[in-house]
Amino acid sequence: MKVLYARVSSIDQKTDRQRITENEFNLVVEDKCSGAIPFFEREGGKEIKKLLDNGILKTLSVLQIDRLGRDLRDIINTIFYFNERKISINFISQGLTTLDPQGKENPISKMMISILGIVGEMERNQIKERQREGIRIAKMKGSYNGRKKGSNEDTLTFLNKEKNKKAVELIKKNYKNTEISKITGLHINTLTKIKSYLKRIEID
Repeated sequence: MKVLYARVSSIDQKTDRQRITENEFNLVVEDKCSGAIPFFEREGGKEIKKLLDNGILKTLSVLQIDRLGRDLRDIINTIFYFNERKISINFISQGLTTLDPQGKENPISKMMISILGIVGEMERNQIKERQREGIRIAKMKGSYNGRKKGSNEDTLTFLNKEKNKKAVELIKKNYKNTEISKITGLHINTLTKIKSYLKRIEID
């Protein structure tokens, strides 16, 4: 089975650009989550791992390396897992393939993937640094609306509440607010707040 993998960082984004060649594949698997999340911990990544471990997957294609991940160590670990099982990963935009036709590791691709992975990781760190700098400047100007005084609940504590955690799972599965509200019992305003927090912490 030939599989195409697509990823965007938030539920509001579309994967259309990554799926332009989808007719060439038996299956398209997509994730809407941060690239910082380890590949096999994502819903789509788990689905691909099952196909891989069951011997169903023959090749995996991704538009470009940063769709596979934004953390170099995880990218390398993911590729190693595939290589051990003689399954090639093809990066369409960069024209790179992890294994040659004989199933051997491609040394040139390995070098290029490492370089591009480092670049992707640096870009992610720069985005986070710009966010921190923006907050610092906003605080200096007195225009930063952070957590209200007297509140001890940080973002992760809020998102990890039982109902909120369930809502996050449903949001990532593209359920509508009205559907999530019925399932979890949460108010629409709370779901809007959860989505707002997710956008802050999920960096592409």
